[in-house]
This record gives sequence, structure tokens and C-alpha cells, in this order.
Amino acid sequence: MYSVKKFTLILCFAFLGLASLAPDSRADGAAAAQVVVDDANRTFTNFIMDPDMVWFRNNLDKAYGLFIVPKLGRGGFIIGGSGGRGLLIGKDSVTGYWSQPAFYTIGSASIGLQIGGDKSEVIFMIMSKNGLDAMLSTKAQFGGDMSVAAGPVGTGTRVATADVLSFSRSKGAFAGLTAEGSVIDPEDKRNAAYYGQTVSPLDILIRRSVENPGANTLVNNVAQHTAN
Repeated sequence: MYSVKKFTLILCFAFLGLASLAPDSRADGAAAAQVVVDDANRTFTNFIMDPDMVWFRNNLDKAYGLFIVPKLGRGGFIIGGSGGRGLLIGKDSVTGYWSQPAFYTIGSASIGLQIGGDKSEVIFMIMSKNGLDAMLSTKAQFGGDMSVAAGPVGTGTRVATADVLSFSRSKGAFAGLTAEGSVIDPEDKRNAAYYGQTVSPLDILIRRSVENPGANTLVNNVAQHTAN
């Protein structure tokens, strides 16, 4: 009898312990998400300041959205491949206002960082409604659900027609990127942690039903550089 009671008490304490840890887990998730937001803001600023990103700066106002991956690297994310975490912000086609960020992962066995080491910061410029709509699905693939091509660097004006244009930097210099076949997944748990409730990318990017003041610096930074 004693052992049964003791076992029951242990279960109760364990349950209470898990219950007490739940808020901290969400808080930890929100803090981790904020790190991605802050890193994304630095990455965007780096691209704005880069003298090779003339076309990128001059055409931001044409973008439907920006998928910013502060650290895209080889290995470690998926076995034998590459990947990273990032966020997507979308622009309202009527008002021109930018949305709060939705968090995503990107991974592929075929991502090719052509030069510049094992890690790069990358911004995918969403250039069509089809590209943005594809990102709202439960899983999207570059080259499958939407076309992707490398964006022009320097003062070049030759631009491939694609739903998404990729721009990448590594160690302060341009790094070529092959993103064909990369898979993009929404991070539901991180989105929920950051906004304090279960939300979908559609809620964040289109319905705009949630907000976190921690993202204001990033959103305002992007808005400042896309104002007509």
C-alpha cells in the first residue's frame, strides 16, 4: 500500500513539475524566436548597406514578401544537407504595409553555397502572388511550388523571371546560391510561442490577427526602405 501511495505522489509531483515548466518552455520559445527576428533585422541591414546589392535595394518595393534566413549553413541541420531558420514578412498589396514575421525552416540536400564557406545570410525576395501563396501552405518547395532564380548582383539589370529571387552574402561578400529543391516548413511551435497562441502563417501574414512589439524594429526597418 505504501509503495502505491508513494508512486501516486511521485506522479503528482511529476505532473506539477511539468505543468510549472510549460510557461517557461513557451517563454524560451519566444526568446529563441526573438533572436531570429533580431538576426533577421541585422541581415536586412547588411544587405541594404552592401554596395553589391543595388538591384536588391532598388526593387524592394516590387516584392510581395521577404524570406530572411540569417544563417544558412551546410550540415548540422539535416544529415548530409544544408538548412537554417528564418522568417517571412509579407507586404499588403493595397496599403503597402508589412506584416509581422512568420517563422520557417529551410532545408535541402541540394542547397549549394557556391563560394564563401559554410554559412551565408540569405534573403529570398518573393516576386509574385503565386510565390507568396505557396509560402502559406503547410510545406513549400523551391522549384516545385514556385520557381526560384538567383537575383542580380551589382548594377546588372538582367533578371530571370521567377516567383522568388535569391540573394546571399558570405563573410561580407556575395555568395552564389543554388536553392532549387529546398523545402520550406512553417515553424508552428515557434509561431505559437512568439504570439502567445496557436496561429498559422495565414493568420500572421494575411489576416494580421496577431502582433508582437518585438518585431517592430524589423518591420519598420523594411518599411523605411520600401517607401515610395
